[in-house]
Amino acid sequence: MNLIRIGTRGSKLALWQANHIAEKLLQGGWNTQIVTIDTRGDKVLDVSIAKIGSKGVFTEEIEEKLIEGVIDIAVHSAKDLQSDLGENFEIIAFTEREEPYDVLVSHGKISPEDNLTIGTSSTRRIALLKHYYPHLKAVPVRGNLQTRMRKMEEGECDALLLAWAGVFRMGYGEKVQYKMPLDEFVPPVGQGTIAVECAREISPKIKQAVYELVNDLTTEFCLKAERAFLRHLEGGCSIPAFCHAQMAKETIRIQGGVVSLDGKRMVKFNLDGPKEKAEELGITLAKKILDEGGREILEEVKKQQQ
Repeated sequence: MNLIRIGTRGSKLALWQANHIAEKLLQGGWNTQIVTIDTRGDKVLDVSIAKIGSKGVFTEEIEEKLIEGVIDIAVHSAKDLQSDLGENFEIIAFTEREEPYDVLVSHGKISPEDNLTIGTSSTRRIALLKHYYPHLKAVPVRGNLQTRMRKMEEGECDALLLAWAGVFRMGYGEKVQYKMPLDEFVPPVGQGTIAVECAREISPKIKQAVYELVNDLTTEFCLKAERAFLRHLEGGCSIPAFCHAQMAKETIRIQGGVVSLDGKRMVKFNLDGPKEKAEELGITLAKKILDEGGREILEEVKKQQQ
């Protein structure tokens, strides 16, 4: 029996992503079973991700099920995956990337030029708001997308700063009031794409099927560059780092950097290179960022988060 068991978090967005992968596998003749798994990041909602510990906060429990053989593959938002998966796991597919923008979501017309209270728990988004829009106030809002929308309705904030991909997939596109400029609000590594992870001992037949039916080659090259960048920074999802790669013909352009928590210092650069050297490009960019002041910013961030 051709069956692939898919592990996922239980939020509506996570289940949308798992079902999206299941549909692609079904089209290739595979049956699927979706297994929902609670993670630390889902259970602890009153503490920031940085305080919980960024490594594997949304993936650790799911990876345990991969090792135990309870599931065959795991489906994640690529931006939630730690930069180093260790020796037991690998990513076997990335879906075609959705628009990577950060967006302001609200019930009425707003602009970042207004005096607003913005709901976000992202270290990167808070730091970038302080850098580009210091007049805006950021307040922590965690939980799944529906919970955040409810908190906004209850008056905890005037708007939410979110990834366009999740907003669009959950049907809230009409509430997007402003797309943050991509050259200012550079997204985190992997934003907008879904990653499929497996244990290295996975059946070669399943691995090949997932790659052929799910993987988008352009996105794969871009994510190799981005993830190599983050890995060299030794960064997780709680540091204010950002990186986005785009491919035109055979060339990758990667933009990345880091910003201090108070938004006052930023180091950011672009690099171009051939797609075949995607990972080298990401590492070269990370080294440049670190050498030009990024190392000091990250050391300070780690001290402040302890």
